[in-house]
Amino acid sequence: MGNAETNSLKARRLEKIRLESEEEKKAAIECSMSYIFLDESGNEVGTGECKGTIDKEYLTVFPKFGNILPFHLRDIIQIETENYRIILPLFSKEKLILFNLGYYFEDFLRILTDLRNEVIIKDLLMNETNRKSDVDMEFVYYDENGNERQKDAGKIRLYETGLVVIPQKGEVLRLPYSDIARVSEGNHSIRISTEFGEQLVFSKLGWEFDPFLKTFSDINNELQLKAVSFLKELFPWIDSLSLRRTAGLMREGKAARRADIEVINPRVWQELEKKIASAGLNESYTFLKELAKQERICIGFKRGLMGDLTGEYIWFLMPIYNVGEKEYGNAVAMEAAETTVEETGGRATYFFRIVSRRDYPNYKSLDELDKEVDKFIRRINRCMFDINFRREPIYLPDERLDEPAYFKYKIAVQRIPSLRLLRNLYIGRVIHASSEQWKCDVMDLLRFNVMTQDDFAKWKKQKQ
Repeated sequence: MGNAETNSLKARRLEKIRLESEEEKKAAIECSMSYIFLDESGNEVGTGECKGTIDKEYLTVFPKFGNILPFHLRDIIQIETENYRIILPLFSKEKLILFNLGYYFEDFLRILTDLRNEVIIKDLLMNETNRKSDVDMEFVYYDENGNERQKDAGKIRLYETGLVVIPQKGEVLRLPYSDIARVSEGNHSIRISTEFGEQLVFSKLGWEFDPFLKTFSDINNELQLKAVSFLKELFPWIDSLSLRRTAGLMREGKAARRADIEVINPRVWQELEKKIASAGLNESYTFLKELAKQERICIGFKRGLMGDLTGEYIWFLMPIYNVGEKEYGNAVAMEAAETTVEETGGRATYFFRIVSRRDYPNYKSLDELDKEVDKFIRRINRCMFDINFRREPIYLPDERLDEPAYFKYKIAVQRIPSLRLLRNLYIGRVIHASSEQWKCDVMDLLRFNVMTQDDFAKWKKQKQ
């Protein structure tokens, strides 16, 4: 290991120790106040003087006379303030109002906001190393149409694969580095443009401007170097031009289209398909390939799908659709496997709907469907990055999300638009029990998907 890499690891360990120390300093707060508690119908069910405490997970109200009221911080939809009152609408449709905090108002509000944000960040499935923490700034977020959607002061945090904005008010915002198209600086501000046309503008970073920009640049360079190094390992024969262009398409694990890869170098695609076979995906890949639009098949590599805890994965997307007779289709199949060991059990193929089931029969032009598929592939790439490639929160039915083991996913569904989209588009999954069973179930699912017009209907394997 080189000196530069050793120094980098030492720096990360020191940063981790510093962050843990700062986290320990975030002491719980306790103070006297008054409260009003409204039920889901807006009826007042509790009021009076109380003591309020906040720790890392709970806000607890201790009425002077009455039952203790504990509220998990993830249950709070948002934090509103008005006339020195803290108004907390809850996912249960209840509402808690806190007031008469006196001099404790600002401290109580700040700690409540900070600790709730930490819970939200964990619920956003970001089990990653924090590379630079809590730089004070102001920001403006513009959507793909150029409309201002969010403007606030807050903090910015850099993780291994994504940038996180923690506003003083409103929801936490995460931007995967893989979505960044351009970064520019000027007039002491930083402008980030995404591949989707969104923009984030950061200003008033103060003395942290240059250190932040350096860390931000270093992380992006590291991710690009990982992509280049990984491809060099996979394809030792690749020429420099093909390497650079392929790394750009497949950076940080994005699934790239066959047509785009073959324009760069047809041999790269051939080798990618060999890697699919060596990872134990050959049977499902070959079968689905015959059903799919082959020029739009996508393959991606991801190193450590869930942080640094896992190895190297390969995954593919298979768009299955047509015009004219539509006996099956309107679906994209997705599957993943480790490249370092052949997985023989517990695997499944996941299927997602491309367009509305009511609209699909009306498509007469293949070009129109091609455009829908291209948009879908961009969206599903982003969605999978937003949830760090976890599949469990996609397929678990709503009723399972109320179980204690999966409640964190229920909150994630409420907070992550990409996860909600994946769950809405999710058709079903086919488990690899046996070769013939898997093929029969795949065809049954694809036929089901065009026979029903209900976009919310999910495929279920028929009992034999």
